[in-house]
Amino acid sequence: MSRTTINELKNRRLAAMTADERAAFDSTYEATRLAIEVGEQIRDAREEAGLSQRELAARMGTSQAAIARLEAGSVAPTLTTLQKVAAALNLKVAVRLSKAS
Repeated sequence: MSRTTINELKNRRLAAMTADERAAFDSTYEATRLAIEVGEQIRDAREEAGLSQRELAARMGTSQAAIARLEAGSVAPTLTTLQKVAAALNLKVAVRLSKAS
């Protein structure tokens, strides 16, 4: 007997969703995707600056665990948080909106 892959399971669940459930899923997925991308940028900038998560946290006045959550994309940062990250890393925040593909 073969094992079910995560993609097969996901596709089955998506197929069983109502239109409203699918819209909610798509919205949540999109928000999560953005949080993950921002988290990756934060991690890359921190590593480029040669800082540990603990050192970045100290500069921001927060905890190492909070930095870990940001970098993992498990929380979506506010603009205020992004400004604190940028200040701690001597960077600036730039937001760009573009047409959906």
